[in-house]
Amino acid sequence: IAKYVYNLHFHRFEGSSFLENMRETAQHVHGLVKLQKKLLHDILGRKVNIQNVSEGMSKIKDVLCSRGVLLVLDDVDDIHQLDFILELRNSIFPGSKIIITTTNVGLSKGQLDTQCHFVETLDYNESLELFSWHAFGQDHPFERYIELSSRTVDHCRGLPSALIILGSSLAGKGIDVWESALRKSQV
Repeated sequence: IAKYVYNLHFHRFEGSSFLENMRETAQHVHGLVKLQKKLLHDILGRKVNIQNVSEGMSKIKDVLCSRGVLLVLDDVDDIHQLDFILELRNSIFPGSKIIITTTNVGLSKGQLDTQCHFVETLDYNESLELFSWHAFGQDHPFERYIELSSRTVDHCRGLPSALIILGSSLAGKGIDVWESALRKSQV
């Protein structure tokens, strides 16, 4: 849903960035710096050198305070991943929009002026069935794909759009393609 909204509206802003999988990326060494570099590159259209999180915060402040931006922070699970937004919340350029996707409902409670849209997640069996319809054209995986389907469904964490997109993109593909896709999604 967030990607759809982003693609629909990014052209209306002076700059935009969609930071996917923040939870996973932030867990890696220098993960937050990597996210900061991507944000700045997306908005400025050029590579920006950052040595540490503090330097990144300073450069992001200059950018977010000087132009209208659309920023999507996808899969945030820790309040510290939002520090740069919380620190700048009173000086972000008027008209800018920030979309945060999270499964942690209380993450920004009382911290940000927010409007929430709740997306219901599916349980494992519902997820496997939805995924299977898009990957196999039936309500269950082919025998050879049961384990890979289970891993893929676990990775999607009950999000219908992720299940549909992955199921459709893997439909008709061989086991080697599935394994490669799962490896890439774990990075």
